[in-house]
Amino acid sequence: MRPNQEAKRIVIEELKSKINKAKAFVLVDYKGLTVENDTVLRKAYREAKIEYGVHKNTLMRIALNELGYKQFDEALNGPTAIAISYEDEVLAAKISKDNADKFNTVQIKCGFLEGNFVDAKGVEALARIPSKPVLLGMLANVLNAPVQGLAIALKAIADKQQA
Repeated sequence: MRPNQEAKRIVIEELKSKINKAKAFVLVDYKGLTVENDTVLRKAYREAKIEYGVHKNTLMRIALNELGYKQFDEALNGPTAIAISYEDEVLAAKISKDNADKFNTVQIKCGFLEGNFVDAKGVEALARIPSKPVLLGMLANVLNAPVQGLAIALKAIADKQQA
């Protein structure tokens, strides 16, 4: 194999490894993004522990096809960046959507969630889901409400009997 082909094969294998480890990723079109806005975008991803990068569409297409994902072929045209989340299923979608709204040049192409293709509308729907800590807080409140209601009712009965 020629050195150039070996380098491409290494990139493809790295992409495959990252995709296999990912809980989710989002493909975005960054055409028209200024350097200043790109810096803001990269910082937002970095702070959220999301890997963001630009790779050749052909190499991403080969990596995804070798993993059995042919649905991404259409999205891998034009400027394409990938935001990979290894920990949170919705955070890459949320940051991508927030920045697409903020800059008007970033466009969500599609995404991937736990082994499944997600179209642009699906990624935007994912972005509206609250983060895991917020969801856990909401669950705790829902689970606490009946117990709290019972405690208030028992206290009212006890207060009434003492009076």
